[in-house]
Amino acid sequence: MIERQRKGASVSRHRGAFTLVEVLASMVLVAIILPAAMKGISLVAGLAVSAKQRAEAVSLGELKLAELLATGEWEDGDSSGDFSPDMPDYRWSAEVREWQDTTLLEIELNVQWTRRGDERSVALTTLAYSGSR
Repeated sequence: MIERQRKGASVSRHRGAFTLVEVLASMVLVAIILPAAMKGISLVAGLAVSAKQRAEAVSLGELKLAELLATGEWEDGDSSGDFSPDMPDYRWSAEVREWQDTTLLEIELNVQWTRRGDERSVALTTLAYSGSR
């Protein structure tokens, strides 16, 4: 009777282990899912960087547009530059043009930067009164 109990205990101990087929099946499943999961993580990280750069560009553009309006530099016509020394990767250009045959002028400020070899940009536009026209 004692031998039977030992034999039963021995059998139940082996049932808790994984078989070779189960281990191989798990490895195949991980090999299929892991690349897709890593691709998704990479995609999300790239989108986060892109969103951060776009937000920076908009913020820089708003500051530059406010500066152009406050100093009156926009009245000199088209101009351009960069945001050195703090943000040298971003460049800006401002274009001034008439707006619908009025004394208002449209000022369009474009902020450009390069990401992975592609040129990216955002445009901000406002109207300014020109008493001289």
